Amino acid sequence: MARFILSELAERLGAQLIGDADCQITSTATLENAQSGQISFLSNSKYRKFLSETAASAVLITQEDISFVAPGVGALVVANPYTAFARVAQLLDNTPAVACGIHPTAVVDDTAVLGDNVAIGANAVISAGVQLGNNVQVGAGCFIGEQASIADNSKIWANATVYHRVRIGQRCIVHSGAVLGADGFGFANERGSWLKIPQTGTVILGDDTEIGANTTIDRGAIEDTIIGNNVIIDNQCQIAHNVKIGDHTAIAGCTVVAGSTKIGRYCIIGGAVVINGHMEICDGANITGMAMVMKPITEKGIYSSGIPATTNQEWRKNTAKLRQIDQLYQRVKQLEKQLATVLPAQDADHQTEE
Repeated sequence: MARFILSELAERLGAQLIGDADCQITSTATLENAQSGQISFLSNSKYRKFLSETAASAVLITQEDISFVAPGVGALVVANPYTAFARVAQLLDNTPAVACGIHPTAVVDDTAVLGDNVAIGANAVISAGVQLGNNVQVGAGCFIGEQASIADNSKIWANATVYHRVRIGQRCIVHSGAVLGADGFGFANERGSWLKIPQTGTVILGDDTEIGANTTIDRGAIEDTIIGNNVIIDNQCQIAHNVKIGDHTAIAGCTVVAGSTKIGRYCIIGGAVVINGHMEICDGANITGMAMVMKPITEKGIYSSGIPATTNQEWRKNTAKLRQIDQLYQRVKQLEKQLATVLPAQDADHQTEE
């Protein structure tokens, strides 16, 4: 179990320390449920009331919250408690290794090149020409296809599939059930019959990128599907062939990105968003959950199209009105025509009187 004293954490974070410098910290917790030996944080003022009640040994706070901390509780004063918490959580992380050593049931081709300290779980398959960098961990039941490469310190969790020639950067995490490099949905129609177009590109993941469980990223049809550095993609997303996603973009669960779309850097895309193919989304776009993006986004901003939930009664009333919108539109057009004939006559009468 990882263990730090408070002064060590303060030094690593560049934080101001208040309280016992030798206080032992072994894990993280919420303010409400923390116990002795744990550290918590406050990043939302609505939870400030728990600062005076918490049983945590220490808290991460900003300067303005010092006076709210309970007596005897240590504090690390930082500019951003949430990012500081993330760094502390990494230091105290007790997640087990994906694999330890090379399991005797793993199948490793003789032509595969393995770096130092590689771990491969039970029943994993490492195909011909694969390159695994230093400290790479491949979980049980994974399939790594021919000539794929996984760079240093990346982790592939159990039962993930990495197709042939896929390239994964350093410090990446691919969660269970993810499929990288399956064929894109490429077909030509000839008199009603579908002709498959071989997908000869691949998938390239940049460094420090994380792919969620059961997410699929299709290989390119001719050119490659490219996911940038420090991109985070949640569970059960579909990224189609030839998509390009810029650095530091975040995509929440169940989002679908159609083929040949280009998404910029620092974008935030909410859950269950649908993005049409063959268009561009500029840097810094923020798309809220369940939006349907049908045209390019060229200016940084927040974009929405999903309808928020309401009571069933209100939804039924609004739906009934929506069904009458065409009739209402036709009535408005008719009224406009009638006004167009009446107003000129009134203007003429007015001019005659003058």
